[in-house]
Amino acid sequence: MGCVYLAPGPTTRFFINVERMRSGLERKEVTLSDGARVVYLEGGNGEPLMLLHGFSDDKDNFVYVARGLVGSYRVIIPDINGFGESSRPEGANYGAEAQSQRMRAFAAALGLKRLHLGGSSMGGQIALLYAADHPDEVQSLWLLDAGGLRTAPPSDMDKMKVNPKKDFDAEADLAMSDPPFIPKPMMDYIGQERAKNEGMEKIIAQHLSHEPGVEERIKGLGTPSLIVWGAQDRMLNPAGAQILHRLLPRSQVIIMPNTGHLPMLEQPEKRIVSHDVVYEDFAGIGV
Repeated sequence: MGCVYLAPGPTTRFFINVERMRSGLERKEVTLSDGARVVYLEGGNGEPLMLLHGFSDDKDNFVYVARGLVGSYRVIIPDINGFGESSRPEGANYGAEAQSQRMRAFAAALGLKRLHLGGSSMGGQIALLYAADHPDEVQSLWLLDAGGLRTAPPSDMDKMKVNPKKDFDAEADLAMSDPPFIPKPMMDYIGQERAKNEGMEKIIAQHLSHEPGVEERIKGLGTPSLIVWGAQDRMLNPAGAQILHRLLPRSQVIIMPNTGHLPMLEQPEKRIVSHDVVYEDFAGIGV
């Protein structure tokens, strides 16, 4: 345990790599036709399932829950450009619409013509726009506390300011109702690493804020959709689940008790967080 305090950086990276290996995920990268580089994790066999992380996060947010998915799917988890290890093209558009087009180009680079899409928060917004633009290419949607709704009531986060450079612990507490234990030196290291991307995140946040809500774009979208929301989400109001449900005629809602904004980190072992629910419980709505 002393290595956590003596060398938190190498120790954190070691544990991340161990968890990837335990989940059967391999780190890969690909360069898109426009020169953008996408680093991603991949593992498993079956129909492709792409998982998109949220704002300020990265591909490793899905490592734990992927452990229960790689037996049934070819799981693909990219760092969305502007985050993690993927490139940050200068002058690029980082709005959700542009990112959805970029993720489609990423899918094409991997030879994927149809896929299942999952997304957390901002990743859910990107997944929704991807499906709205290319409904024939998206077999199903798995929406985890999805962003992009302008008609949702304000959340606790809307009422406060959090500085990611100084308040990473506070923001983690805000994001998760029941966060997994991470030793403080590792939390401090993660916060320091994330602070390095603060300038990029300000640009991305500005691009996202100038976009309209997804409501009109997705109204009536017939893609089978599983909407999962943490009942104690303080970052995006849980009322968003019912808004999405009304907009998506082939959707099902699961509200997870004692869970905040990141179900796949807080409750990765719960079966109801698994994308398999789409196929087990959707027989009545025409999957």
